[in-house]
Amino acid sequence: MPQGKGDFDKFVEKLQEEIVDKEIHDFNKHIVNLFHNPKNWGKPANFTISHSYKGEKNDTMEFYLTIQDDIIKSANFFTDGCGATVATGSQTTILIEGKSLKYAESLKPENIDLALNRLPEDHKHSLDLAVTTLRNLIAKYKSKKN
Repeated sequence: MPQGKGDFDKFVEKLQEEIVDKEIHDFNKHIVNLFHNPKNWGKPANFTISHSYKGEKNDTMEFYLTIQDDIIKSANFFTDGCGATVATGSQTTILIEGKSLKYAESLKPENIDLALNRLPEDHKHSLDLAVTTLRNLIAKYKSKKN
């Protein structure tokens, strides 16, 4: 006799809880929250400049910044990378919004890693991807401005 829809829904819910518990064990709650509910995800309707970069693991990061008087008024991102890369992109935008271009330019992978409460070693590449993309975007902005 087939199980009822309620039983199936309970099964799926329990399975999802197990997956999230494993993710939290492998990463941490902050990272898991950011890759399930990323802040500043997606291409906004209006922005000053964007830049995309493909990293060493063949994943791409793209930032979209709205800049006024050398202050980052808003920052959005998109990536086709793993959950850790989504969390890294999201955390990067959180760190740079409202800050100067100079601040964003000086951001280091370690700063993002610290804000994420540390990524596992096998996901640290996403930190370099975010920083490289951001620095290339700022260089592009400055060259267009001059």
